[in-house]
Amino acid sequence: MRTQKVIVVGAGIGGLVAALRLAAAGADVTLMEKEKAPGGKMREVAVGHARIDGGPTVFTMRPLFEEIFAAAGLSMEAELAVKPAHILARHAWSEDERLDLFADMEASAEAIGAFAGPEEARGYLRFCARAKRIFETLEEPFIRAARPSVASLIRRAGLAGLPGLMQISPFTTLWQELGRFFKDERLRQLFGRYSTYCGSSPFLSPATLMLIAHVEQEGVWLVEGGMHQVAATLARLAGERGAQIRYGEAVGEIVVENGAARGVRLASGERLQADAIVLNADVAALAGGHFGADAASAIRLPGGAERSLSALTFCLLAETEGFPLIRHNVFFSRDYAGEFEAIFKAGELPEVPTVYVCAQDRDDAADRPAGPERLFILVNAPARGDRRPLEVEEIARCEERTLALMERCGLKFQGPAAAKVLTGPNEFERLFPATGGALYGQASHGWKASFERLGATTRLPGLYLAGGSVHPGAGVPMAALSGHMAAERLLSDFASTPR
Repeated sequence: MRTQKVIVVGAGIGGLVAALRLAAAGADVTLMEKEKAPGGKMREVAVGHARIDGGPTVFTMRPLFEEIFAAAGLSMEAELAVKPAHILARHAWSEDERLDLFADMEASAEAIGAFAGPEEARGYLRFCARAKRIFETLEEPFIRAARPSVASLIRRAGLAGLPGLMQISPFTTLWQELGRFFKDERLRQLFGRYSTYCGSSPFLSPATLMLIAHVEQEGVWLVEGGMHQVAATLARLAGERGAQIRYGEAVGEIVVENGAARGVRLASGERLQADAIVLNADVAALAGGHFGADAASAIRLPGGAERSLSALTFCLLAETEGFPLIRHNVFFSRDYAGEFEAIFKAGELPEVPTVYVCAQDRDDAADRPAGPERLFILVNAPARGDRRPLEVEEIARCEERTLALMERCGLKFQGPAAAKVLTGPNEFERLFPATGGALYGQASHGWKASFERLGATTRLPGLYLAGGSVHPGAGVPMAALSGHMAAERLLSDFASTPR
């Protein structure tokens, strides 16, 4: 049988997983990436003499990645060095209001009890049980399904699963449902923040997203060398299994012949033939004609789909004092509702943003490194990089407020940063065209949003989709799963096609 030629476009996590799986299965794989390194949003940023993770910083769902490695005949443990985090994150509202969440659920309940009282601790345990039920209810019939609909979800759940489906709360917002477990608004903020993991507002997204809390409770892992090592490892392994990876070469068009995707034309004009294409790019770019008019007709996006969050990120080398930073830290705004209203309704940066800080040189211990340390600071922002780019003055005001909030919580910087790189919606739009800088595809607002995401297949034979803008959704594990699902569907189609 002739070896099938596959071109994977985009070396983000979905494209890397697809390339590895396909190459391990014997396909002739060429992976095209317009940047000079793999990772996509899981990128590494050069800051002075250091390199800092400039995208996702949290590694979860280790069993899923073990499955992905195993499908390629590999052991994740042998290829990727990770260790468990005992403290999931440190949270602060002021210098005197701090709360750690732990990998040990009972330890978290004890901390919450000390922070907000015994009733809130009991509410936390009930919340964790509910989040677990939602995840277990949806994992097989929804998350791992090719492209679920309401009907298919009910059908796959079966009679035995119907009671569970009745409790996933798709018609209640996450913020409303959290009120059933927590009276303390600070705790509603903390657990409402999980909606931002898929670029959404807790005031608009369904309570179903509580399942993310269970994902974290099952384990957060610290990757040796930073999250970019996940991408670098997958790229290395794909290459070792025969995939050809071409960096710094952009695909300008998906070539359509006789009603099927049959190759790509690079921006340089070079044409590459293929039997199939896996496109790991935001579906907005495909629909918008960035890969040619013929390929654009392969999909139809839902009308009125709302863009997810963008971000302002600061990668810097700096010396800090005061607040005992660990790997993952969150400093909360006092006006959470106002923050998301500013972003999603007004399209503006919030007056006082909630701030996430990843201290990449630290783990569970709060020991301060000697000299400047590597910090990744993120605040949520509107995805308007293509329509109304942020002005320098807006960014400067946001940075000033970000520093003021961290200082209110006790984190101080010893002088100016030794080096700093800013990335915002304007830059993210250039990196990921047609998104406005949205980092998670479509926002998960309303019960229908998750069902509206496209699956791995398209109306154009030979064209498959992967990445965080398609099912099962945004976030590192889900984007990785999308690449695996695209590869499996492609292999299945190859196997069933007469030759």
